[in-house]
Amino acid sequence: MDRVFADRRHAGRELSVALAAHPDFSRRDAVVLALPRGGVPVAFEVALALDAALGVFVVRKLGVPGHPELAMGAIAPGGVRVLNERLIRQLGISDTVIARVIEQETRELERRDRLYNETHPLPPLADRGVVLVDDGLATGSTMRAAVQAVRLQKAKRVLVAVPVGSPDTCLEMRNEADGVVCLSTPEGFTAVGSWYRVFDQTTDAEVHMLLDEAWRRHVLPR
Repeated sequence: MDRVFADRRHAGRELSVALAAHPDFSRRDAVVLALPRGGVPVAFEVALALDAALGVFVVRKLGVPGHPELAMGAIAPGGVRVLNERLIRQLGISDTVIARVIEQETRELERRDRLYNETHPLPPLADRGVVLVDDGLATGSTMRAAVQAVRLQKAKRVLVAVPVGSPDTCLEMRNEADGVVCLSTPEGFTAVGSWYRVFDQTTDAEVHMLLDEAWRRHVLPR
C-alpha cells in the first residue's frame, strides 16, 4: 500500500527506521545532509534518530524558462551541473538560455549557502558516510547534482534517502549513489506533495530553527 505521510517530520521519523537497517549505513561516520528547503525537516528527524551530524547542502534546480517547476537540470557546489539533455533537445532550449539560467541560479546558490552555512558550517565529508535527504524525488536532477558534488568532497559512500519518489527516478538513482532508500514509490506518482497530508512551504526561519536545535542537541560538534 502506498504511504501518505502526515508531514515532513513524520516522514523523517519513518525514514530513519529504514536507514538504521540499511546495510550501507554506519552510525560511526554518518553525516546527514538536507537538500533545502523541504528536505531539512525530514533530515532533522533522521539525524536526531540516528545520532548523526546534520548539515544543509545547497543545490539549485535549473527551471525551464516560463515553466520553472520543470527541471532541465541542476547545479551544486564545486561547479557541478547536471543537465537533462533529452528534455533540452525536446524543448529546443538554446545554450544561451541555459547559460543565463545557470548564472541566475548560481547567484542564488551562493546566497543560500551563506544564509544557511555561515553560522552552521558543513561538517567535513571526506572519508565519511553521507546520507543525502530530500522530501521526495521527482525528476531527480537536484539529487544527482548533490551526489556528484559530495563525491568531489571525497565522501567514503553516498546514500540517497527520501520518503517518496517516482519509481523510475528511484530506480535510476541506484546508478548514481552507493545505496538508495525510497520508502514509497507509488505507480500513480505525479508530484511529491501529493503524498503528504500537510506540505506547506518550508521557510528560511524554519531551516534556521531546526539547525539551531540540532546544534543545541550536539548533533554537530561545536
